[in-house]
Amino acid sequence: MNVSSDIWPPAPVLRGLRMAVVEHPLAFRTPAQTSRDTLTHKPTWFLVAEDDKGRIGVGECSLIPGLSLESEQTAREALHRVAGSGFLDAMSVSADLPAVRFAVETAAWDLHEGGRGVIAESPFSQGEQAIDINGLVWMGPVDDMLSQFEDLVSRGFTTLKCKVGAHDWKAELGMLKQVRERCPSSDFTLRVDANGAFSALSLDETRARLEALATLEIHSIEQPLKPHDRDGLAELSEENLLPIALDESLIGVHALTDRMRLLDHVRPQHVVLKPSLIGGLDAATVWSRLAEQRRMGWWATSALESNVGLNAIAQWVAVQPALRGETPPLPQGLGTGGLFTNNIPGPMTVQDGTLVTTSQAPRNETMWRTALEGAVRHAPGCGCGVNHGGA
Repeated sequence: MNVSSDIWPPAPVLRGLRMAVVEHPLAFRTPAQTSRDTLTHKPTWFLVAEDDKGRIGVGECSLIPGLSLESEQTAREALHRVAGSGFLDAMSVSADLPAVRFAVETAAWDLHEGGRGVIAESPFSQGEQAIDINGLVWMGPVDDMLSQFEDLVSRGFTTLKCKVGAHDWKAELGMLKQVRERCPSSDFTLRVDANGAFSALSLDETRARLEALATLEIHSIEQPLKPHDRDGLAELSEENLLPIALDESLIGVHALTDRMRLLDHVRPQHVVLKPSLIGGLDAATVWSRLAEQRRMGWWATSALESNVGLNAIAQWVAVQPALRGETPPLPQGLGTGGLFTNNIPGPMTVQDGTLVTTSQAPRNETMWRTALEGAVRHAPGCGCGVNHGGA
């Protein structure tokens, strides 16, 4: 798809397909710790669709347990219903199944664009342009976190993001002070992400932490308070001791009026878009435009998908007006492809703190075609007994 306007169109509706679901739990190289949880594996499925020309489209449904709206059971059942229906219609999937909708949407775009793993042509997808991204430091012992920072700096990252809120605050702040001494604000941007951890504090205690972070010239803090505390988030945003970015607050907010009401009440400085958690690329487009209309910054991040989902998100990002304009865009959170031991090979790699497409070779479809063996091609009204409605 060549995107020449500011509007990302709805995903095409495709029928008469043969489909299969591939379960592929992703295994982390090292445990991924936040203030909310520690992950060692991540529930993941691939929705594979083949049309009557033998072309294959692949979409990914990947969950963050305790954060995604879907449970493993509801996601698995919904995906198999879609596969049994024989057609892809993202908007027929319930908004309460955002990761499933993302899988259906991206599989449809992949197939519609020829089954090449390219959902939107751009200089990025053609390997001619890079996307600036942040490096991510996971929680752990302070010495380990400092080592992660050093590794990211050595790999060319100039925007660094650190999880906070799971350890002793003095230790975390001391660690960030060491990082700032090593990485001056003239050359490096630092972001922090509390994942709602400061909700355990009083608002005055939270203010004190934001003030301490501000002395280190931190760019922003993601989700300092839990999503339900909209009033507290609104107070912190208005005071602007440190720019606030909403992340988890966007999950489960589906209606346009509710999205507008959230942004107008909290008035954050930024929003963070995770398509798998908020309802796909169509939903991410709406959120980004609402933010831009209110002069709020935004960036997209993965929800720790494999390279299949990450590739789709990056290609969507690359055609957004904010990345095609004259103003340098904010670095995106798309550098997570190296987290897993069993990732799916993809065309992208990280180079000097940017994400680039380095391969134009056809993808290896052996895994997907093997999954399709024995799958039945369905069509509307075929009399197979399967409900051809949505998920």
